[in-house]
Formats: sequence, structure tokens, C-alpha cells
Amino acid sequence: MTQPATGLNGLLAFPLTPFTENLEVNLDAFAHNVETHVAAGAGALFVGCGTGEFSSLTTEELSALLRTAREVVDGRVPVWAGAGGGAAAARAGVEAAQEGGADGVLLLPPYLVSGPPSGLVAHVRYAVGTTDVPLIVYHRATSVFSEASAVALLDIPSVIGIKDGHGDVELMSRIVTAVRASGGRGKDFLFFNGLPTAEVSARAYAAIGVERYSSAVHCYVPEIAARFHRALTERDDATMDALLSGFYLPLVALRDETPGFAVSLVKAAARLRGHKAGTVRPPLAEPDPGQLRRLEEIIASGLDTLAALGEGGR
Repeated sequence: MTQPATGLNGLLAFPLTPFTENLEVNLDAFAHNVETHVAAGAGALFVGCGTGEFSSLTTEELSALLRTAREVVDGRVPVWAGAGGGAAAARAGVEAAQEGGADGVLLLPPYLVSGPPSGLVAHVRYAVGTTDVPLIVYHRATSVFSEASAVALLDIPSVIGIKDGHGDVELMSRIVTAVRASGGRGKDFLFFNGLPTAEVSARAYAAIGVERYSSAVHCYVPEIAARFHRALTERDDATMDALLSGFYLPLVALRDETPGFAVSLVKAAARLRGHKAGTVRPPLAEPDPGQLRRLEEIIASGLDTLAALGEGGR
């Protein structure tokens, strides 16, 4: 059946998965972080996805995160869940998300191997199986679609959108154009910018019709994330430029120093801001003391920039 695309406007938040000292999932801390996201104005929550360290979690842990998030949210915003990996794991994950009451599923790329465009469409179809929970396909890594294969996704009724983490704006422009030109469901198909620190590329993606994006920054300075999102919506270039130069670009420079920092830095920043996030599971690694000091300075600079714009600050 064709699924509605309601509830996926505004800031899309991806809660961290907090761990205890022995790297067990900390559901109490997770519940607190979920409430923090909702209170800060998140339009929807995606739990157990990339920022939530999907690849390090067991099926049981993913189900517990979804259950906890739904209990905390209590219908206030949509709660989506991550699924992915090899074909069987992806199918089991989609089924578990539907059984757990998720409002939708973000289907992460296949594990390790890829295939031709037709194989990627077949993978999505197999993962969906007999479920009808709304599904967004993550376009990145081992799951990069062509224009034709993206259009073919429209034949899978529960697939409502594509999230781009590949970063090829020209390819994404061709995909958006092809899907829209196909008519029918293509007119309402959703597209998302899923690049790390998506605010940096947000204007470029908005120009090709991809205005929705997910914000990892919402995990620790939601006030900055919200102000940038409003500036993008209002086409306020001066405010976007100020936040980019005062916060986002220095953050990206630090992020790019070490593999995995797209998640590790977010957790470290959340701890600096007083959230119970714990450390990352391996193979991700924590920032060293010098990087932590720089991260703290970048956050302070971002809050000072926000204050100079007349909205909050330290």
C-alpha cells in the first residue's frame, strides 16, 4: 500500500545510543536523550541508525531502543528505526521494526558487498518482504543507485524516499529529476540529504530539490541546529554564513581528521554538554585530549555566534 509522508518535515534527529562503562546499552540515558530531542523541537526521531551506531548493535538492542523511544515519545513525533546489513538481516530488521510499532524504517546499505543497480532494487524488495511499514532507502557506500534504479524503487509501494549519503550532487540531481518526471508516486517521493554534518551541504542540496536533512548537531547544540534550519527555510544567507564560519566548518575540519569521527565527535560533544552518552563501541575511537579541547572551543564559538545573532548563546 502507498504510505503517507507525514511527520518528516522540520529537523530530523538521530539520537545517540548511550553505553555504560562496560559498553552495554544504557536505556535510561537513552530515554533522557530522546526526551531532550523532542523538547528541542525535533520533527521526527530515527533511532538505531548511523549516528546511533547501528552496525554495533544486536537485534535485541535495536528492538529495546525502539520500544524505549516509543514509550518516551508517546506519539508526539514519529519514531523511525534503522535496519540493514545482509539481505536476511535487513529483512529481519524491517520485520522487527514493523512489529515494534515503528512509524518507518531507514534501510541502511548492504553489508560489505554490492551489486548492479537491478540487484540493489532486488535487495530493497527482499528486505521489504511482506511488510508495509514506510521505508526510506539510504543511497551511499554499497548502495548507490542510478536514475533508472531509483525510479524502479517506485514499484515497491512502501518505499517513500531516498536519503543521500553518497555526496554526488550531480547524480542526485539526475535522480530527483528522473523520479519527478516519472509521474504518479514520483511527484510525492521524498529526498533527504544524509551527508555527515549535512548543514554544510544543505544549500547545494536545497537547490536541486532536496531540502530535508538530518542533523547530528541536534544531539548536543539543538539551538544551533534549529537556527540554521530556520535560516535555510527563510533563505537567510547571512545567518547561514555566520553559523558555517563560526561553527560548522571548523567542526567539519576536526571531524575529517579521523575515520569515524562523524559519530565519535557527536558523542564527545554530547558529553561535553552534560548528556549521558558514554563512549563509542569499537572500531570507532574517541578523540584525544587535544581534539576534545578543540571541540569544546568550536562549540563555544558556535554558541557565541548564535548569541551575536541575537538568539541564545552560552
